[in-house]
Amino acid sequence: MVITEKNLVRHELIGLEVEVLKSTNKFQVGIKGKVVDETYNTLVILTEKGEKVVAKKDCVFLFKIPNGKKVQVEGWVLVGKPEDRIKKKLSKW
Repeated sequence: MVITEKNLVRHELIGLEVEVLKSTNKFQVGIKGKVVDETYNTLVILTEKGEKVVAKKDCVFLFKIPNGKKVQVEGWVLVGKPEDRIKKKLSKW
C-alpha cells in the first residue's frame, strides 16, 4: 500500500524524513532528519549531529512522504506500538 496524506499514521514511519514543528521542549523544535527507530512513546531521528530521541506526545511533526508532499501530524496520534497504530481507527486519517 502506498503512503498518502490520509494513511500516513497507519504506516511504517522508519525511513521517512521528519521535522519537529512544535514541542513542549523548546530545544527539540527544528530537529530534522530521518526516522531510524520508533518505540511506544518516542521517535529516534538521525540528524546531522547524531541520533535524537523525541517524545511523540509532546510534539507536532512534519513528515515528507515518498510522493514529495509534506504532512503535519499531531504526535499524540502516533503514541502506541507501531504494530497497534496500524489497526487504529482515526476519523481524520
